[in-house]
Amino acid sequence: MGDERSYPYLLRRNTIRAGENTFSHPWNPQSEITGTHLSSLAGLKRTGVSLVRIPAGKESFAYHLHHREEEWIYILAGRGIALIDGNEYELGPGDFVAFPTPSVPHNLRNPGEDELVYMMGGENLDFEVADFPTLDKRMIRRGSEVEIYRLSDARPFEMPDS
Repeated sequence: MGDERSYPYLLRRNTIRAGENTFSHPWNPQSEITGTHLSSLAGLKRTGVSLVRIPAGKESFAYHLHHREEEWIYILAGRGIALIDGNEYELGPGDFVAFPTPSVPHNLRNPGEDELVYMMGGENLDFEVADFPTLDKRMIRRGSEVEIYRLSDARPFEMPDS
């Protein structure tokens, strides 16, 4: 067997646990997830992969959709309710949900008494547009810069007469 210290992209359980953080989306008071960004710990730059837990009665983020970055979730343990494009879907261990772009609005909540444990991932593009339709917000991210606009303020671009 190889010397584990010689391969920096191998993550062991203790490293994954040590990398855990808890996050709450600022626009959703029910949001609370604890997890580890496995991809960044392992040196991946273009792909995001996280191991995440949602406590009983909590939600993942705010109801949102992506215009450019694909996203997915894979349930490992517990039970979740995915709100996808206005419809609720019960999810359990072994269920996989993909959000190809442009995606429909989605969010995940834990209605059970046990933790909801899942993997989630997607792309890490330099430019992303995400909408939060129930909050009337649009987020534009360019690198590390983030701008927020009201969706209802958007107007179609009209070319001036020549």
